[in-house]
Amino acid sequence: MYLPQEIIRKKRDNKTLSKDEILFFVKGLNNNSFSNEQIATMSMAIFLNGMNNKETVDLTMAMTNSGDILKWDGLIENKFICDKHSTGGVGDKVSLLLAPILAACGFYVPMISGRGLGHTGGTLDKFDAIPGYNTQPTIETFKKVVKEVGCAIIGQTPNLAPADKKLYSIRDVVGTVESIPLIASSIMSKKIASGIKNLVIDIKVGNGSFNPTEEIANNLASSLISIAKISGLKCSAVLTDMNQVLGFNAGHSLEIIESIEFLTKKRMNERLKNVTFKLCAEIIRMNQENANYEESISKINKVIDSGKAAEKFEKMVSALGGSKKILSNYNKDLGQALYKEDIFSQQSGYVESIFTRQIGLLLIELGGGRKQINDPIDYSVGFGNVLNIGDPVDNKIPLLTVYSNEKKDIEKIKENIKSCFVISKKRVESKNSIYRTIT
Repeated sequence: MYLPQEIIRKKRDNKTLSKDEILFFVKGLNNNSFSNEQIATMSMAIFLNGMNNKETVDLTMAMTNSGDILKWDGLIENKFICDKHSTGGVGDKVSLLLAPILAACGFYVPMISGRGLGHTGGTLDKFDAIPGYNTQPTIETFKKVVKEVGCAIIGQTPNLAPADKKLYSIRDVVGTVESIPLIASSIMSKKIASGIKNLVIDIKVGNGSFNPTEEIANNLASSLISIAKISGLKCSAVLTDMNQVLGFNAGHSLEIIESIEFLTKKRMNERLKNVTFKLCAEIIRMNQENANYEESISKINKVIDSGKAAEKFEKMVSALGGSKKILSNYNKDLGQALYKEDIFSQQSGYVESIFTRQIGLLLIELGGGRKQINDPIDYSVGFGNVLNIGDPVDNKIPLLTVYSNEKKDIEKIKENIKSCFVISKKRVESKNSIYRTIT
């Protein structure tokens, strides 16, 4: 028998927790024998002192086994069950594109997503912006949609890694998000519990991510891949740039709109395309040993050009309660902010660098994220047509467009937005969107 305060004290003093002590903590997350204050303190102790590899694996498996583990045997062909995870960023809408693209390529994507953490936007929050879309269906409905459509993006069900769900929500509001063992165990517990066989992880690097350096990102990749191997998952990690907003828009409805316009080929951001296609290609490679990168990209282009990927997106939205015609009616179906205003730089030149994390925090100030666990989100607010590094700037080209339901909110953050962009007189080269792949 253990006491919560004694386990907290042990990790506070930078000692190694046993498997049984970690199991006790995880059970406490489920049965409320650890209070929210104790959970917050424990997460801070882990954040400050870390965990060794065995502790991280033990925490992952304990959270995996804290609830149900999905079985797909006899329902769909197991080897084609895949998923993707991102460590989070600003404007990161890759999941919205990747799931229907892979479904159109013949894969099955049962994607369990999370809500926003800190300054980052959550995939689940984006889908909540679609009226009627059910992010918390029954397991039976989830399985049915995956089987019939090929993909379904939902939130954690009450019985799928429930311990992680509790810890995840508290980490978001107590400043303990940026912890490799907590990130790794959170990601992998959900993925193992969802019954997938293949996983690609998008590890963001830069000032808009939780991994400011490649060294930290590499350490996280190593931790994730080692857990995957122990659990029998095929896994690779791709390090991608998060020193700027990914895509044109940041904000939930605005990102849904951008995703639809991407899938229907109305407008494609080149950096977003590069990252999405690379991650899709990694999944194809895992399942087709002889597939080279060029062949994989050709397959991806084919399902987009034919409209099959967009069709999968619409079918998924419809099957989970959203609009049956969102591809054509998205401007009507999605909430629209009352006001919008272009923000201009006082300097002319080229965007040299961007304080991306600050843009994410300003989105929260607009109401597009949470300051407390139960805060409501305004899905219609956000930033549109955000400039990238290397883009020209003058008094006719806005840094971005602010969407808000309160004029005063635009005025309040206007100067802060301008300070997020560093302008150079000299021409600036754009940054590579992909750093490296780790298998």
